[in-house]
Amino acid sequence: MSSLSSSVMLLVLVLMAILTAASAENFYRDVGISTFGDELAVILNGGDLLTLSLDNYSGSGFQSINDYLFGRFDMNIKLVPNNSAGTVATFYLSSQGLTHDEIDFEFLGNLSGQPYTVHTNIYTQGVGNREQQFRVWFDPTASFHKYTVIWNPQRIILMVDDIPIRVFNNNEAIGVPFPNSQAMNVYATIWDAEDWATEGGRIQTDWTQAPFTASYEHFELEACVYSSGSSSCGSSQSTTSITSNEAWLTQSLDSEDLEKLLWVQQTCMIYDYSTDYERFPQGLPPECNQPRFQQ
Repeated sequence: MSSLSSSVMLLVLVLMAILTAASAENFYRDVGISTFGDELAVILNGGDLLTLSLDNYSGSGFQSINDYLFGRFDMNIKLVPNNSAGTVATFYLSSQGLTHDEIDFEFLGNLSGQPYTVHTNIYTQGVGNREQQFRVWFDPTASFHKYTVIWNPQRIILMVDDIPIRVFNNNEAIGVPFPNSQAMNVYATIWDAEDWATEGGRIQTDWTQAPFTASYEHFELEACVYSSGSSSCGSSQSTTSITSNEAWLTQSLDSEDLEKLLWVQQTCMIYDYSTDYERFPQGLPPECNQPRFQQ
């Protein structure tokens, strides 16, 4: 496990002391439809399901009512089927401003029969350039699959169906900024990215296929709600203290998780910024020289 500063460790102990139970969130209650494409975002099934659509006029999206400082965030997503080239559906966390922090899942559409690309990135203090891309081992348009962000003071873990695909460790000790001071909202969007998402824009969106629709359900979180400069952990709705939800706050990878992560990165990864020497001719970012699979 990477070492923590005394202040971060103190924060962990305080948060663990006030953990509360998590619950399934309700889209009617817990998110706000974004200011673009209002009519293209539809809440269904009593608030458990939300669909986002893109047509040739607008995309659509939503964001959480609350913002959070650390948490586990789960979303089941079914992506746009058939020819979705040029479209991007997203599930991500972000703070505000030029020096924002951000943790991204972006799903790049494709021509019929071609695999989706899962694009991940992490911004700290307004700087990203930490992309890793994967081709998943299933058809993400045929049924719902769970996508998870675990964000704690030690590391960020991205998971698909509870299988870790990426870990970004806290390497502040060697001068790498880590997102641990800016509260973030949860977002999801669908938008037109034909100028870059498909082989650098070579394939254009086929608007005869519109509207393109992605579906989101079973939004669940165990998180620290941030309000008026302070943070309290747990669901925004629940107040019953339990110990079973403490795991995410110090979660790392055990030996079985490390095996799964290694399999994904050897089998499914198609791009890793930490091996792109042409992009960083003056030297790779310092975190790329740290042990790749830390516990």
